[in-house]
Amino acid sequence: MAKFKVRPLDDRVVVEPVEAEERTAGGIVLPDSAKEKPQRGKVVAVGPGKLLDSGKRGELSVTVGDEVIYGKYGGTDIEVNGEDVKILRESDILAKVVD
Repeated sequence: MAKFKVRPLDDRVVVEPVEAEERTAGGIVLPDSAKEKPQRGKVVAVGPGKLLDSGKRGELSVTVGDEVIYGKYGGTDIEVNGEDVKILRESDILAKVVD
């Protein structure tokens, strides 16, 4: 993604969803209506962290460029610069994909 013009607040993260598979493992082509909503994506922007009672900011455990897995119905879908992205709270992220 080129220049990104959204700066998430607090513990929010902007994720660019990875498209759902178009074929099954057996090679069957799936129509659009049968595709699952993507639950995996690449982090393109992160907020500064949640404001703690002490006045400091909590550190996020994901950074820009990380690939993550998130809940099927979590977050808010928006369009920025013609790209569909999802804004999630860090707590909506279930796991970080590790190679």
